[in-house]
Amino acid sequence: MIGLYREGDSLLHRLPAGAKLLALLLVGVASPFVRSPLVTVGGLLVVLAGYAVARMPVRVLLQMLRPLLLVMVPLAIFQTVVAGWQRAVVIVGVLVALVLLANLVTLTTRTTDLIDVVVRVCGPLRRVGVNPERVGLMLQLAIRAVPQVIDLGRRVREAQHARGLAASPRAFAVPLIVGALRRADAMGDALAARGLDD
Repeated sequence: MIGLYREGDSLLHRLPAGAKLLALLLVGVASPFVRSPLVTVGGLLVVLAGYAVARMPVRVLLQMLRPLLLVMVPLAIFQTVVAGWQRAVVIVGVLVALVLLANLVTLTTRTTDLIDVVVRVCGPLRRVGVNPERVGLMLQLAIRAVPQVIDLGRRVREAQHARGLAASPRAFAVPLIVGALRRADAMGDALAARGLDD
């Protein structure tokens, strides 16, 4: 979700974050019941039409699709061999549609708006001792941690190559874990200093 939001004034940008999250939830719940390749292709076309309505450049859509190919192509081949091409179209098509739809929501909705929705939804849980604001803070910290860990992984990988240890999983995993734990400790200290340690 980090860095995905793109400014715009399209209909999808103007829709409330809660409505978009509810639509995503309903589509996700309904997805296991899709059985027809025709319905799957129709759903994919609707999602792609959403990108057009949101006025997203084609290159943005291609950036979303590129990482999926690494998983979806082998999955499509496997499903075709095991269950037939119709089942492969349904499984792969539904997964691609869900990922693209989730990305479309984050492309057209600010992260803060999404977190505000989660905080409001968690409001009734206050009666059982859940603090919705703490839930929102936890989500914000988790989202913020993702690019930090990715950046740390990139720097560890560069150092690993510089030392000639490119083939060693241990030379990558150990510094990454230690670095992530140090950042977590620093974040914990910062929260404790602000009275948020309980």
